[in-house]
Amino acid sequence: MSQNKRERLSENKIQEEINKLDRWTLKEGKLSKAFDFPNFVQAFGFMTQIALEAEKMNHHPEWCNVYNHVEIKLATHDVKGITDYDFKLARTIERIYQPKEK
Repeated sequence: MSQNKRERLSENKIQEEINKLDRWTLKEGKLSKAFDFPNFVQAFGFMTQIALEAEKMNHHPEWCNVYNHVEIKLATHDVKGITDYDFKLARTIERIYQPKEK
């Protein structure tokens, strides 16, 4: 990952980008979305895949898992707001969540 400083996005830019995502919302200054799975193992597997990608990006989600339900919140803590990194991770999460077509 580049050493460029992360910059907080404007409210207009956040709205523009959030409109490109599927059912993500803005809650308490963070990008948020909930995901449901048939069981705990699938929910945990989803989280594991995200963890591997987030570590590569050095940008980690705030999340909560109860059985088959995963809630994810994204914000960039060092700028106390939302940056391009949050949208990049949200798009990665969407790619992971989508069923794989054969």
